[in-house]
Amino acid sequence: MMDCKRALSEAGGDPEKAIEILRKQGLAAAARRAGRTAAEGVVDSYIHIGGKIGVLVEINCETDFVARNIEFQSFVKDIAMQIAASNPQYISREDVPDGIVSHEKEILKSQTIAEGKPEKVADKIVEGRLEKFYSEVCLIDQPFIKDPNKSINDLLGEFCAKIGENIVIRRFTRYQLGEKS
Repeated sequence: MMDCKRALSEAGGDPEKAIEILRKQGLAAAARRAGRTAAEGVVDSYIHIGGKIGVLVEINCETDFVARNIEFQSFVKDIAMQIAASNPQYISREDVPDGIVSHEKEILKSQTIAEGKPEKVADKIVEGRLEKFYSEVCLIDQPFIKDPNKSINDLLGEFCAKIGENIVIRRFTRYQLGEKS
C-alpha cells in the first residue's frame, strides 16, 4: 500500500506513470534476487497432443512453498510447452559452445559477402543475424508462444517480480518421436 502511495506521489498523481514505476521497481527487485540460491522447485513434464513430443523441465525457486504454488506450476507448464513448440537447443547464450558460435559466425559472414555486401557492413549484418540465431536456439531469447511481444527472459523477469523469489530454468530435455538424440 505504501509502495503504491509513494509511486503515485512520485508520478505526480498520474496512475499510468505510477503503474510503470511500480513495474520497474518490481523488475529491479527481481534483479537483486537473481544472486540468491534457488535450490527448491519442480521437475515437470509436458506431453504434446498426439503424444509425439514430450518435455521434461526442471525449474528452481528459493522455497518449497513457492514450488507448490499454482502460479509457479502454471509457469513451469508454459515453459515446458514453449520447449515443445520451439525446440530450443540451449537455455541461454552462455550455454552455446564457443565452437558453435564461431562456426555460425563464419557461415553468416560467408553468406553476407556472397550477397555482395561490403566488408565494412558485413560485421554489423553478421551480428544482427547472430541475434536471430540466438533467438532460435536459446530458450531465454525466444519469443513466448502465448505472447510473441515478450521473450522468455521478459516472462521470467516479470514472474520473479510477481512471486518475489529468484526463479531459474535449470535444464530441460525434449523428446520427439522418431528423432535420434
